[in-house]
Amino acid sequence: MRVLVVEDDHRIASDVAKTLRAAGFVVETASDGEDAWFRGDTEDFDAVVLDLGLPHMDGLTVLKKWRQGKRTMPVIALTARGSWMERVEGIDAGADDYLPKPFRMEELVARLRAIVRRSGGHASPLITAGDLSLDERQMRVSVGGVPVDLAPLEYRAIAYLMHNQGRVVSQAELSEHIHGTADAYDSNIIEALIARLRRKIGGDIITTRRGFGYAIEAQVP
Repeated sequence: MRVLVVEDDHRIASDVAKTLRAAGFVVETASDGEDAWFRGDTEDFDAVVLDLGLPHMDGLTVLKKWRQGKRTMPVIALTARGSWMERVEGIDAGADDYLPKPFRMEELVARLRAIVRRSGGHASPLITAGDLSLDERQMRVSVGGVPVDLAPLEYRAIAYLMHNQGRVVSQAELSEHIHGTADAYDSNIIEALIARLRRKIGGDIITTRRGFGYAIEAQVP
């Protein structure tokens, strides 16, 4: 899952990015409102952590411009503790959640996972597709109850496909959301990654749509 962290305090931004990467997210950062608005308006992120007190363009304005531009990625607004008016304005502007500073990193991770799940229509941190299960809290994947040993990149790939069940994900999209924009897209690398996953979780769970990409079929209740 690809996340944009928008924070002008470099120490906080570094700590948040480090924590989120350890939790399995692909993290990119922005330190001012204008850069954040442009990146959120032109790139695809699975979620944004947005400080409302930003230079050049404040966070509320950034958020409003995103929503006016039909950008629907979930957003957690970071606010000053005790500033209830700012929190209300953030929610009214389109924030999906808020977190007052200072905050515990564990709470940020939990809230971020929750808004990403909800945006994909998943209520529980345990996401399933047939015998395949993804436990976000433990960062663990299992098949038929048996844990599967995955490398970090393999985990990010299966997590992204699980969150997007029933939708075909192109190779370029998958690459962007598990690597970030800094890495060049290479179809051979993605094909090799999917091949490794199929060997570990079973060959029929991830389907290939020739010329389109990969999918994990949504389960019919």
